[in-house]
Amino acid sequence: MAKEEVFIGSIDQGTTSTRFIIYDKHAQAIGSHQVEFTQFCPQAGWVEHDPMEILESVKTCVTKAVDKATADGFNVDNGLKAIGITNQRETTVVWSKSTGVALYNAIVWMDNRTTSICRRLEKELSGGKSHFVESCGLPISTYFSALKLLWLLENVDAVKAAVEKGDALFGTIDSWLIWNLTGGIDNGIHVTDVSNASRTMLMNLKTLDWDESTLKTLKIPKAILPKIVSNAEVIGHIGKEWLTPGIPISGCLGDQHAAMLGQSCRKGEAKSTYGTGAFILLNTGEEVIPSKHGLLTTLAFKLGKDAPANYALEGSIAIAGAAVQWLRDSLGIIRSASEIEELASQVESTGGVYFVPAFNGLFAPWWRDDARGVCIGITRFTNKSHIARAVLESMCFQVKDVLDSMHKDAGEKGETKNEKGQFLLRVDGGATVNNTLMQIQADLLGSPVVRPADIETTALGAAYAAGLAVGVWTEEEIFANGERMKKDTTFNPVLNEELRKKKVASWCKAVERTFDLADLSL
Repeated sequence: MAKEEVFIGSIDQGTTSTRFIIYDKHAQAIGSHQVEFTQFCPQAGWVEHDPMEILESVKTCVTKAVDKATADGFNVDNGLKAIGITNQRETTVVWSKSTGVALYNAIVWMDNRTTSICRRLEKELSGGKSHFVESCGLPISTYFSALKLLWLLENVDAVKAAVEKGDALFGTIDSWLIWNLTGGIDNGIHVTDVSNASRTMLMNLKTLDWDESTLKTLKIPKAILPKIVSNAEVIGHIGKEWLTPGIPISGCLGDQHAAMLGQSCRKGEAKSTYGTGAFILLNTGEEVIPSKHGLLTTLAFKLGKDAPANYALEGSIAIAGAAVQWLRDSLGIIRSASEIEELASQVESTGGVYFVPAFNGLFAPWWRDDARGVCIGITRFTNKSHIARAVLESMCFQVKDVLDSMHKDAGEKGETKNEKGQFLLRVDGGATVNNTLMQIQADLLGSPVVRPADIETTALGAAYAAGLAVGVWTEEEIFANGERMKKDTTFNPVLNEELRKKKVASWCKAVERTFDLADLSL
């Protein structure tokens, strides 16, 4: 007999794969499926996805996960109450509302083809790189969606023609998915949520609406933009051509904001997600804190139409787990990503080797799109274990750079500490299964790192938002994480303070070596 339960589905659409996870009312996963999709790099620094392939990956994941849960005796067909969506942020799509066809591949968040547009705007606008910071909290950078949209408007004839005809729709991946899930060309709903909108450069952080002055300056037509909604409200219902017709979509967050909610981060608490990149967010509550140390001011979450917005300081790191993939796919030093821990553990240090993965430039807190990757300190003694360990250390040094900036921006009152006066960093994402990486992180920070029992907090955060909107959970239940934290693993620092300082100084030297290398001759 099928088990009668209440279930929430979560679509987790990432940079390299899509997952659908089904949770029960105790927030335990009872079925899931994951599909990897293609990443295209047509030129150096260009990164694209096929929006239709992403859409198909969602269909496959939903079908397979429901089948698995059903086979295990769960009555998902009758018990599924809502679906939440979380997605790779900043990745930009423009499509035809009459045909439903994407007019160009999705331009991925790490793509840097807009460098020349950034330089042009910095010269033309009175505020230079910081011209829009007061309204949106973001500097002019290749990272954000508005610049990708400008590139499409200036370089793709199909996009220009569709805009002129009034047939173009712009969105990040959440908008693309929701529009298709709710009917597509048959009255699909064109929306985005406040967290994704906050990453476009086009949303005003105070009003939580599109900033008219910014749109006018960049000559972006408001008609192509989606409506902005909160993170937890019934947005629309799944269309009849999908496996779960009629089910409400009631949660939507960008992946890093979803992870923050999945980690139950209250004001003063921070999390770091280790995926393709690494993303550190500190919840600053209802206060918008401008950064003076290279961070971004962004939305944390807004849990309902009438709920107050929580803001965050964020440090975004372009290359984290992607450096491990580079070791595997480009250099062949490892055969699988999981092998790096064993290889790196064969040596006690990097032997003086420092690796800075500035493949497409450096994000926070440096913001140097002229930077390129370096590996320095190599001697005849250096072997592949040293290189592997240097790659792991590079992820942790970058996180430390960001947290140092956060401490300066937020100050003592802006951070929550434990009874020992320690600031705890909560971590999640696939790379955190690597115990060596987590210990290195604690050592370089000089403070504890806490890994939850369930490291897939991004999908969980989207499920929480969806369940909150339809009454499956209350906000108090989501943030009451005492019982969950008993199952967490804490990594405490053991590295000598003097050696830590020396290593940090050497890292800073290595970072400086990456600057102004974008024009090296081929």
